[in-house]
Amino acid sequence: MEYWKPSATVAAVVEREGRFLMVEETTRAGLRLNQPAGHLDPGESLLQAVVRETLEETAHRVEPAACVGVYMSRYQDEATDVTYLRFAFACRLLGQEPDRPLDAGIERALWLTPDEIRARRDAHRSPFVMRVVDDYLAGKRYPLEMIHTHPSCIYTYV
Repeated sequence: MEYWKPSATVAAVVEREGRFLMVEETTRAGLRLNQPAGHLDPGESLLQAVVRETLEETAHRVEPAACVGVYMSRYQDEATDVTYLRFAFACRLLGQEPDRPLDAGIERALWLTPDEIRARRDAHRSPFVMRVVDDYLAGKRYPLEMIHTHPSCIYTYV
């Protein structure tokens, strides 16, 4: 029997003066626009993952402040049939490491207004890029205390 295994991802919603931190990344489908986002590493919590992914993709340090929402989408093409669970977090900007190289495939980090993000809808990496921004702008914030990670899930590296 084959088991269905959704892929858990995180996305950071970082706003500064009405603009949102976004990334342009090269994918199999070409250049795409996304929030700083990615998969969990082994032994990593959702909150650790969103901090790490944001730093790796944008060279910006953040701190999760609230959960914006949980989103489910299916991506299917000739080679892939994956269901993604996206955990989006509103994050506070703590600083930048301007000399830090960005992850492979990330072309650049940029700050865009909601209208600029909406105008590039055809280039969105996920069907939820705009929805996450709209939910954030609508004030959707859920306490981080709703996220629980059992200690047995967190690896300790020596």
